[in-house]
Amino acid sequence: MRRITSSLIVLAMIAAFSPAIMSQAGEDSQLGTFAFAIGNGMLAGGPQTVADRLDGFDLIVVDGAEASSPEVAALRAGGATVLAYLSVGTIERWRGWFQHVKRFRLGAWRDWEDEWFADVSKPALRRILVKRVAPDMLAKGFDGLFLDNVDMIEPRRFAGQREGMRKLVARLARLTASTEGGLFAQNGFWGMRRFGILPHLDGWNREDVTWTWDFDRRRYVRNPNRDIRRALSELEEVRGRGLLTMATNYTKRSTGRAVSESVDDACSVGALPYVGDIGLTAKRLPDPAAMACK
Repeated sequence: MRRITSSLIVLAMIAAFSPAIMSQAGEDSQLGTFAFAIGNGMLAGGPQTVADRLDGFDLIVVDGAEASSPEVAALRAGGATVLAYLSVGTIERWRGWFQHVKRFRLGAWRDWEDEWFADVSKPALRRILVKRVAPDMLAKGFDGLFLDNVDMIEPRRFAGQREGMRKLVARLARLTASTEGGLFAQNGFWGMRRFGILPHLDGWNREDVTWTWDFDRRRYVRNPNRDIRRALSELEEVRGRGLLTMATNYTKRSTGRAVSESVDDACSVGALPYVGDIGLTAKRLPDPAAMACK
């Protein structure tokens, strides 16, 4: 895999990165670029095509259920650290385990079709995720898990889910540690800090830092300056706790001011940037060199 020249800020990230992941990536590895590669087309074409498509990215998140063992092996053979995406705060109709977990559905998530919030307060749901779903993913050779929708616990209407989510994340942390892997999550800074979830993580991704997709207005927008400052402050605090941090932004075009501003903001606080479309599709996969902090 082609390596991107790293700056001093990236070297500082590496020093703070989790020992579990570093043992997988190798002592001479430089985790200078990040790909949030979970959208349509990212796994098309077979293992070598997937590896070629994502060449140049050092830390790669792909769909843990959809990716095959040969695809994971091909990415890792190129030098990448590969994490399995798993939504633990929602239940998705298209997953192979849907029939086993559909009874744990809460309200529908209106922004995404065929997806519901999950009742993680139920031990039976947590067992399915910890004993069946996550181990099946890790058995493919992943370097760890990347959890999504942990932040569903933040709204007051889901306050009853907070302890269940903490227990779930803690158990997944023990599972990944047993395979010398890492555990990542994204968003939900307030809830993760307040309810004891951050200490179980090795890395954290903050979406929508500078640019985002507005679901109500159906267009890409720049966040207000106060929101950008808050997001960057969150990234700084999480990085200060010793976690690797990433920042994902969503923009209308693959080049231009919105992209460069998103990258610069992420790099200013030591986070690995990624900029794509709201679907994180392969058609908007950026040049890894453009995602590297200078």
